Amino acid sequence: MKILYIHQYFKTPAEGGCVRSYHLARGLISQGHEVTMITAHNEWSGLHEIDSLHVHYLPIPYANHFGFIRRVWSFLKYVSMTKRKVASLHARFDLAYVMTTPLTTGLIALHLKEKYNLPFYFEVGDLWPEAPIKMGAAKNGLIKNLLYRFEKKCYFEAQKVIALSPAIRNYIESNSPETKVHVVPNFSDVTFFEAHYKIQRFSSENPLKVGYIGTFGAANHLDYLLDAARLCEERKLPVVFNLMGDGAHFNRIKKISRQMNNLTVHPFGTTHAVKSLLESQDAVYVSFKNLEILNTGSPNKFFDGLAAGKLIIINFGGWIRHIIEEKKCGFYHDPLDPGELTRKLSVFLKEPEMLYQYQKNARALAEKYYSKDLQVQKLGKILTNQKHLSVSDSEVYILTA
Repeated sequence: MKILYIHQYFKTPAEGGCVRSYHLARGLISQGHEVTMITAHNEWSGLHEIDSLHVHYLPIPYANHFGFIRRVWSFLKYVSMTKRKVASLHARFDLAYVMTTPLTTGLIALHLKEKYNLPFYFEVGDLWPEAPIKMGAAKNGLIKNLLYRFEKKCYFEAQKVIALSPAIRNYIESNSPETKVHVVPNFSDVTFFEAHYKIQRFSSENPLKVGYIGTFGAANHLDYLLDAARLCEERKLPVVFNLMGDGAHFNRIKKISRQMNNLTVHPFGTTHAVKSLLESQDAVYVSFKNLEILNTGSPNKFFDGLAAGKLIIINFGGWIRHIIEEKKCGFYHDPLDPGELTRKLSVFLKEPEMLYQYQKNARALAEKYYSKDLQVQKLGKILTNQKHLSVSDSEVYILTA
């Protein structure tokens, strides 16, 4: 098939960030499909050929620190320019694969179906508009009602919806029962990340290392981690924290880190920089603001942490908490109780053999259920309407239901 792939935030491994679309597109190409990507970029424009993938870059700035109005402008600009770009291609496509966030990409999907009679698959990684509404971004009742109606129309008009988590699938099916929803979560790149775990004794000279790699944004609320790090320092626990990423709160957290001896903030890095830092850590911290709606996501760094064989620490509930506790590869701590994190970490400090086993369990989980090849294969079968639920998939499907 000739597939038109719409993703405003497309990134390559050389750039860093979320590279899901890159790997899915490359996987589809390896299965014999031709893929054309339309994306936005702060610096690049024009057509680039990247690993047999045709990438059209639209010059539209975007950053996590943008305010509400500037973000909306970026979203709508992408919609407008993408419509013009598609018209200028004079190409016939068999399918559009449209990724949200942001939800405004749904405007592109509906346009493609109406104007070109092009069926579309709609990939949903976060629950929009539910999440931003719950975070207070939209308060007007009329606007909220319009957003919900638009969301439901996108699901209804889609040929299929690809949900990145079972929780998202359940939400969509409850709100749009007629929609066909498949789960293709984010993946663990077990060929890229290497697991370096061993039994070791921790001390002030050899502290346990906890890494956070991702966005420094409002939805992540890294103050939970900062509170826990301060308490670890007060209690003289041999634990250090390494944070890497970018976002609206980066400068504030960087400033705070200068006052702490057990916390280091690293600037945003390429995929190889992430690999280097992540593989040197003993545990991975995944953080979200204490809102139930944010429990539904499929965070990249959770899956990277599994691939690298790390103890997983989370401060939110939902399907991921269920998995890490069921498979004994991590633990949850109450985000409002940093003492709970220090108490649970102390167990692993005293019993390094248990840490070693949890790390091995994390890597095994990545290999069995979430490998990149498995998810690419699953998406390919969904596109060609083949049965894609294998025995191992069935188990994780039930586990995460």
